[in-house]
Amino acid sequence: MSAAGGRRRRHEEHEEHVNHERWLVSYSDMITVLMALFIVLFAISQVDQEKYLALSKSLAAGFGNGDVQVSSTVFDGGDGVLDGQAPQDQHAQGAGTAGMVSADQGLAEVGQIPTPEPVDPQLLAAAQAEASHLEQVREALRQGLLAQGLDKVVQFRIDERGLILGLIADDVFFAPASAELTPTALQVLDVAAPTLVALQEQIAIEGHANVLPVSGRYPTNWELSADRATQVLRHLVEKDGLAPGRISAVGFGDARPVAQGMDEASLAANRRVDLVVLSDAPENVRELVPTVTHE
Repeated sequence: MSAAGGRRRRHEEHEEHVNHERWLVSYSDMITVLMALFIVLFAISQVDQEKYLALSKSLAAGFGNGDVQVSSTVFDGGDGVLDGQAPQDQHAQGAGTAGMVSADQGLAEVGQIPTPEPVDPQLLAAAQAEASHLEQVREALRQGLLAQGLDKVVQFRIDERGLILGLIADDVFFAPASAELTPTALQVLDVAAPTLVALQEQIAIEGHANVLPVSGRYPTNWELSADRATQVLRHLVEKDGLAPGRISAVGFGDARPVAQGMDEASLAANRRVDLVVLSDAPENVRELVPTVTHE
């Protein structure tokens, strides 16, 4: 037994074998990490523009801004953020107004503000010529009314339809629920008639009423507004010599108010007739006229 016990003790005291190749595990891990790093660097250096754009759009949509567009300078070699300047140079430049970039410009670059499309120079020139013509007509009418002290009772404006003369002034032109022209209204039409007769454009007479219900002669405001326009048309044709083929009348009832509210001023403003000198320019030219008009 003593011999067996001695062998057991010697077996228990035997030293554990040391693994001298353990460093290979750490070395292989390092090689794997380096290889992954080089793969990532290579992938970054080979940007697929289509995939990049698709990724950017998906990210923008995920953050709730699907309209953001990626600047093409990422791919086209455009100017970078620093633009070849030292940081201190950029700081000095940003301190002055010359180096400041407006917020609108920044938003326009990322697509949040639509960039206006360039206007065809020929269309712009045609719009400027039409606006100048309408302004001359407006000035001729205004001078005639000014000579009679009536310039304050007519409102002028120019829009994509043409020149509009708004016959608006309390009870100057029409009494409530009435289509009868007042003496002031007749005088305004007689002063404006020579200029209107000399024009080539069509003339539209548009009658309007306020929201107050009518009774008696007119069942609704539609008939009232149409009669007001008709009375203006008849006077210009029958008394002032305007060619009947150049003029038309229409009633809009209370559907197109120029003032909101039930106060006396709003009600009076909507009780009106608009005399419109219709521009005969093409539609794409007329759309530009308000943008080049001088008030």
